[in-house]
This record gives sequence, C-alpha cells and structure tokens, in this order.
Amino acid sequence: MCGIFGIYGHPEASNITYLGLHALQHRGQESAGIVSGDGQSLYARREMGLVQDVFGARELEELAGNSAIGHVRYSTAGVSQTKNAQPLTMQYAGGKVAVAHNGNLVNAQSLRARLEAEGAIFAGDSDTEVIVHLMARSRVRKLEDQIIEALGQVVGAYSLIFETPGKVIGVRDPYGFRPLVLGRLRDAYVLASETTALDLVEAEYVREIEPGEMVVIDSGGLRSSKPFQAVRPARCVFEYVYFAKPDSVLFGSSVYETRKALGRQLAKEQPARADLVIAVPDSGVPAAIGFSQVSGIPYDVGLIRSHYVGRTFIEPQQSIRHFGVKLKLSAVREVLRGKRVVVVDDSIVRGTTSRKIVKMIKAAGASEVHLRISSPATRWPCYYGIDTPVRQDLIAATHSTDEIATYVTADSLGYLSVEGLAQAVGDPGWKSYCNACFTGNYLTPLEAPQAASAQG
Repeated sequence: MCGIFGIYGHPEASNITYLGLHALQHRGQESAGIVSGDGQSLYARREMGLVQDVFGARELEELAGNSAIGHVRYSTAGVSQTKNAQPLTMQYAGGKVAVAHNGNLVNAQSLRARLEAEGAIFAGDSDTEVIVHLMARSRVRKLEDQIIEALGQVVGAYSLIFETPGKVIGVRDPYGFRPLVLGRLRDAYVLASETTALDLVEAEYVREIEPGEMVVIDSGGLRSSKPFQAVRPARCVFEYVYFAKPDSVLFGSSVYETRKALGRQLAKEQPARADLVIAVPDSGVPAAIGFSQVSGIPYDVGLIRSHYVGRTFIEPQQSIRHFGVKLKLSAVREVLRGKRVVVVDDSIVRGTTSRKIVKMIKAAGASEVHLRISSPATRWPCYYGIDTPVRQDLIAATHSTDEIATYVTADSLGYLSVEGLAQAVGDPGWKSYCNACFTGNYLTPLEAPQAASAQG
C-alpha cells in the first residue's frame, strides 16, 4: 500500500503535507516522513510510528520551504525499520533529491544484485533505493531524463513523487497499478495517493495522473509527458475492495458507491436466509448496506470497531483467547442474540481472523452465521504493492469453500465471483484492472523466487 503526498508552491508546504499524510494514514502505519525544499536545500524527518507521533509543531517548523513530499509506509519490500522509512533522500552528482514510492518492483532483487556487483552500497533494503541508484548511474544530465532512464529498467508497480530543492515530479507506472491524483490549492499544485487527502487540505481535484504519465511542477508551472511505452491499464481492483478510504474517488469512481455495488452483486450471487445483515467494520460497511438493499434483510450494527488500538500491545498468552481481535472488535449482544446473521467482510486471507470473528458473533448469541465476502477468493500472492503471503499460506489456494466454511465455523460461506466483481466495478471484460490475486493472471514477468511462491 503506502500513501504519498506532495505539494509545490505553498508557504506552509510541510504543514499541508502533514495534513495530507494524516488523511492517508490508513495506507500505512509503520513509519512517516516529510522532506521539504526551499529552493536551496532539502530538509528531512523520517521516523517509525504514526504521523501525529512523528510530527509536532517544532518538527514541522524545521521543515522550511514552499515544497514538500511525504510518505506513510506499509512495507512490502524491506524490513519495517527506520532505515527504510521514506521519503528517501540522496546527494549525488546531479544534486539533492528525495523520493516517495507507493508500489512494488518485481525485478528489484536482480537489479540490486547487479548494482552491488558494480560497487553500489545500499543503506537499506527497500526496492525504492534501487531507483535512486539507477538514477545516480545515469549518464544523462537532466533530472527528468535520469528518472525516465531509471524507470525504463524497472518492472512492477510505482506511483512516485520526487523532490529537488526547486521542483516536484510525479510519475505513475504504465499499468497504473497504484493510484495518484492531481489537485490545486490556490496557486499550489498537489499530488496525492487518494482524493481524501485533497479534501482534507481543501484542494480542488483536477484529475488522475494517467498511467505512464510524468508531471513536472516548478516555478514555470506544470508540464506533462508520457515517456513510457503504453500498455493495457491494470489498475488494482483491490483498492476498491479494501485499501482506499470510502470517501475517495478512485480511478474515476466513488469508492463508497463501488463497495455498495459489490454488496448488491454479492446478494444476487450468494443469497442467505437470515434475520439481519451486519458488517465487519470499517471496510465491510458499504458492501453490507448494498447486500441489505438487494436482499431486503435489515442492516444493523452488530460489531463495533475500536479506533484506539495502538501499533503494539501486551497480549496475555492464555488468560484471554483471541485477544487481538477483541481489541479491535466487540460484538453487540442485544443486536445478535437469537438472530440468523449475514456477516459481510471484504476478504479472507489466511482465515484465522474470520474464524475468530465468527466465533465471537456466535458467542454473543447468534443462532446462525452466514459469512459473505465482497470479493472473490484470494488464491494468489500480489507482487504489485500488497503484502500478501506466499501461495500456500492463502487458505483459498489449498481449501475448498466448504472446507473454509468449516474452518471458520460459519454455517455457510459465499464469495463474490470474479465476473461479479468486474460487473460491479464497471469493467465486465477486465480490460483496465489487475485481478492477479484472484486469478493468477500476472501482468508482468516474475523473478524466479516470486514465480515459485506463486506456484505454491
């Protein structure tokens, strides 16, 4: 996942970036960072933790300048340590540059091995560092050309924001796996992973950065180009299912309305005889509402999510079973007692969390629990920016739907079909989305270890 934000041409650039990252906190909670520029130099702060914990008034005051880029991290390549926190900064022959990356490069390991054999020394182990090393080795002089040359050697998913002391550059990979949008805040330009960040800083949404597009923003305004060979778009459909905030507009459509459409389609494909529809909050709520609308089964709040769960906690080994799930969710006994319940969730990965949730609902007095998933079965790992396990750890890769229902202790289990998902997002022929996590149809070549884990 990860969330990225950038702004050029605003006197409070670092403060605006702080707010933008706060709006994107759902995309990554491991680390947060901001790099600002004042035309002469770059100023950086990166730490482990949430945005509000990393940045206070003093820290933001030290990030001077009218441009800034920021990053919240959810690790897919590289360990979760400060050395991999972004934006990354470097000083090289071309000057000072910082970069924030959302996505994952599928050929990073082979590129890194080649660079190390040529003498490169890496400070961390994230795939993003490969890009800056390729830039530093470029023989072309212009920054934009260095970026184009470097990205011409990588394969995979990237939405990137670069910053120099006097310039901000946004780039999206030719497939458009990860989102990136453009906004205006009076005379300033804003780049962000989702429109929810534009809304919070009161920036006007202009448009989506197109797949394969580069935008350069400096004192001369904004310039756009498409320097990469065009391919069929492959936007991540799982952004609709789970990642994006419901109030965002993603790939031209409302996330909230799309999730309701997933639920409506799910009710048509996987009906259930029940008294009540509830959601696993928060991402399952719109789909549960859609399921209720089509099925005619009343919707109610049967699970409450705590919004005060920290990143770490002390867990008793034996005294409280399912401690982690109970910290995040609690069942409303008065709603569930004696009821046949449809529970709508967005996905099942390993199945362990679903098992705990179903047992919690039954312990609260539900007479039947029918689990409905508003996406197809996740049978394949993602290599384009989602930290999914190797294939043998995905329960749907090795078990039938009936076997999974038995494991999670549900009275029945139903998934949305691959065709139903395509219908709900308005792309019946799968012409503009990536669905590899459901079908195994990867859009790019995989390196040997990835191909092996995909095969299981």
